[in-house]
Amino acid sequence: MFTSEIILQTVISGLLMGCIYALVAVGLCLIWGLMEIVNFAHGEMLMLGMFTAFWMFTLYHIDPMISLPLCLVLLFLIGVATYFIVIKKILKAPFLAQILATFGLGIFLRYLAQFMWTPDYRMIKNPALAGRIGFGGIFIGIPELTASIITILSFILLYWFINKTEMGTALLATSEDREGASLMGINTDKMFALGWGIGAACLGVAGALMSNFYYIFPEVGFPFALIAYVAVALGGFGSIPGSFIAGIIIGLVEFLSGLLIAPAFKYTFVFIIYLLVVFLRPQGLWGRY
Repeated sequence: MFTSEIILQTVISGLLMGCIYALVAVGLCLIWGLMEIVNFAHGEMLMLGMFTAFWMFTLYHIDPMISLPLCLVLLFLIGVATYFIVIKKILKAPFLAQILATFGLGIFLRYLAQFMWTPDYRMIKNPALAGRIGFGGIFIGIPELTASIITILSFILLYWFINKTEMGTALLATSEDREGASLMGINTDKMFALGWGIGAACLGVAGALMSNFYYIFPEVGFPFALIAYVAVALGGFGSIPGSFIAGIIIGLVEFLSGLLIAPAFKYTFVFIIYLLVVFLRPQGLWGRY
C-alpha cells in the first residue's frame, strides 16, 4: 500500500531527474533540428562533462559548481571540433555513413576513457551541494534540486537566445532552409559549428550538475543518451520545447512505474508510451514533421 507521501516523493524525484533528461535531450534535438544528423556520441560527451568536473575536484579541489563554466566551455569546444573534424566531411555522405561516423566517435571516446581512467565507478565526495531539505515528510536532495533549477534556467536562456537574438534567428533560418539561408548571406558553416557547440555545451552543464550526485564511469552516458533519443522522438524532431517537456515526462513515468509496478520495468513503460505516440502521431507530440 503506497501512501500519498510516498507517491508525492516519487513524483518530485521523477520531475527532478526529468529535468536532467530534458537538458540532455535539448542538446540532441538542437543538433538534429539544425542538420538532421543524429549524434550517437551524445552520451559519451555527457560522460566527458562529468569526468571534467570530477578531475577538477579531485586534482585541484574545485567544486563542480565552480567548474561548471569550464565544463560548458570545454564541451562547447569539443562540439565545435567534432563538427569541423568529423561532421563537415560527411555532410553530403549517405545517411548510413553519417550514422556510422558519430557511432564510431562514441565508441572511440568511451574506450579512450576506459583506457585513460579505467572502468571503475567514481563519485565526488563531499561536494559543496550536499544534504537534503524536508517538509511534511517529503525530502528533496539539494544537489538534485539545484540541478533542476539550473537546468530550467539554462533552457530558458537557450530558448531566448534562439528566438530573440540575431544569431539565434540565423540558426533557425539555417535549420529551415540551409541553401536559402546561405543565399541570404548567413554563413551556414559557422551556424552548424555553433549548433554542435551549443548542443555539446548543454551536456557540459548537465555533466557538471550530475557529478554532484551520480556515479561517474566511462559508460555512464549510454542510458542518458538512449532516453534523450526517446525524448526527442516523443517531443517531436526539431522541437526544442517539445524535447524538454518530453524529458520531464519520461522522468516522471520512469519513477512512477518503478514504484507502482517494479523497478525492473521502469524503462518498459517509457518505451510503451513512446511507441503509442509513434503509432498515433509519428511526428511526435510537438513535432513539425
